[in-house]
Amino acid sequence: MELKNLEQELDRFRGRLLAAAAFVLIGFGALAARMVYLQVLRHDELSLQAEANRIAVVPVVPNRGLIVDRNGVVLANNYSAYTLEISPRRTAAELEAVIEELSSVVEISNRDRRRFKRLQEEMKGAETLPIRTKLSDEEVARFTARRFQFPGVEVKARLFRNYPLGETGSHLLGYIGRVNQYEKAAMEDWPEDKQANYKGTEYIGKLGLEQSYEEELHGITGFEEVETSAGGRAVRRLRSHPATPGNKLVLSVDIRLQALIEELFGDRRGAVVAIDPRNGEVLAFVSMPTFDPNLFVDGIDTESWRELNESLDKPLLNRALRGTYPPGSTFKPFMAMAALNTGKRSPSTVIFDGGTFTFGNHVFRSHGDHGLGAVDMYRSIVKSSNVYYYSLANELGVDLMHAQLTPLGFGVKTGIDLENEVTGVLPSTDWKRKAYKKPEQQKWYAGETISLGIGQGYNNFTALQMSSALATLVSGGQRFRPRLVREVEDVVTHQRRSLANDALSPVPIAPEHTELLKRALYGVTQEGTSTRVFAGAPYQSGGKTGTAQAVGIGRNEKYNASKMEEHKRDHSWYIAMAPVDAPRVALAVIVENAGFGAEAAAPIARRVFDYLLLGQYPSDEDIALTQQGKSSAPVGPSRRAADIPLPGSSAGRQP
Repeated sequence: MELKNLEQELDRFRGRLLAAAAFVLIGFGALAARMVYLQVLRHDELSLQAEANRIAVVPVVPNRGLIVDRNGVVLANNYSAYTLEISPRRTAAELEAVIEELSSVVEISNRDRRRFKRLQEEMKGAETLPIRTKLSDEEVARFTARRFQFPGVEVKARLFRNYPLGETGSHLLGYIGRVNQYEKAAMEDWPEDKQANYKGTEYIGKLGLEQSYEEELHGITGFEEVETSAGGRAVRRLRSHPATPGNKLVLSVDIRLQALIEELFGDRRGAVVAIDPRNGEVLAFVSMPTFDPNLFVDGIDTESWRELNESLDKPLLNRALRGTYPPGSTFKPFMAMAALNTGKRSPSTVIFDGGTFTFGNHVFRSHGDHGLGAVDMYRSIVKSSNVYYYSLANELGVDLMHAQLTPLGFGVKTGIDLENEVTGVLPSTDWKRKAYKKPEQQKWYAGETISLGIGQGYNNFTALQMSSALATLVSGGQRFRPRLVREVEDVVTHQRRSLANDALSPVPIAPEHTELLKRALYGVTQEGTSTRVFAGAPYQSGGKTGTAQAVGIGRNEKYNASKMEEHKRDHSWYIAMAPVDAPRVALAVIVENAGFGAEAAAPIARRVFDYLLLGQYPSDEDIALTQQGKSSAPVGPSRRAADIPLPGSSAGRQP
């Protein structure tokens, strides 16, 4: 039996005890040092962090400003509703499985699913995405009772934009939509104060006035300081600063007139712009067909988007702002002005119209090859002589025409208070050099000038440009930028800030020349192409019809609409002003592929003038005839415009 060395064992035990004691002391010393470091040296810094974790600053998004017409009719407002939203990053299960399980609690349609998928593609990185909007109180209660089963899914109360009149004025108003990733990236370049004002904002204006006046409509973001639990839930509100709602836009547009024009178009495509020449206010801004902007507010589904985007009628194209067309014979009064200004023609200069004009080896023809005989400037407009303007274009030359007509707004932006306006094309030799790449294409040929005189060739303008140019012409050269918003009302003080136009530099037109051209435009309604349409009108108006080629035809071919596909037929134009002695309205009407201007476009202008000057609304029979493109004066008893209810859309009303 081996005897233990007690002394050696005791020494070993004492060593271990000392080591353990030292380890404990060092550990406690480290803890004490750390406590001193945190509690003393970093006390102030960590105290602020702790307070920040306890208190959350939540942005309060302001109510978006209202949009009303000149008579106070509400065109865009807001309402609150509950949405069911999913946070893809927080949801553990597969989204499809979650959505399927959610559908047993609240109704989720196929359209909801398609819209959610579209939002997933467009809003990558978004914190939450709505799977259902506008929940009923019963649906909110059902989900709340089973909320614990759906981590990452919650009900939120949100404000929704609403367009009560549905499709009426959609291109004018535009719409709002969720901020996408590209817009978020662009916001990073904004000034800091503007970025701060958009904290928490998920929707911004995408098109139309909603986009152009985004900052006026948005308002000022408020905030709330709330105390939160360790789980991040709000316990109580500490203090708050309310948001300031966006300002109200008061338009110059008369929405009843807008709705009337849209009804007169029926299923046809085109545009109408009516302007007050005295101040540049836009009275109607129509693009047909329209669309329902309410579809875009909470995210449009794939099927609806495809239907709108792939339609041959292009309902998303703002034809008044971006649709360009050759002006046809509506260009002749402006050519006459250029001739008078340059001295190339006097009012009494007579040109013989034999039905054709020969330049080199090419013969330029008139309507049906019928000549008008001797025509002066007045008769050239009233009877719409092509030969007169073929020869005038040849005398002026393309660059002189460009110099004379650019100040009227052709080939340049009008400056209307909408974004994405196009310039159209008023050709010149310099324009052609820049527009084409090949040297043989860049050269301007003298023969190309001839057809410009009757509004064909490279000429392409918008209805907005035509209306604005006519307003300048009949007001003796006085120019204004077209404007859709006449006032901005502060929602807090209710004070209105006028956005009245300052007159631009006038176009030099001699008063006697203005009177001659106005008299000629009036003659069109009395002895010219629109006589039948304006028969019996108790006011004096002036106008000019135009028929513009949509596609070219062969040199030896004759135009036959009945043998052509609908989208290849000529466009129907009419420009007009009234009253003749002191014009209060100048307008341009374009009806796509509708043929002769007096048949399709002029009747729309007649109904517009009856509304604006007489307060009359056409009968149902007159509306039907106009929709069919049948040229005529009113045949049924008119109605008081004020008695006609505004159009409504169930899609545009809050639930």
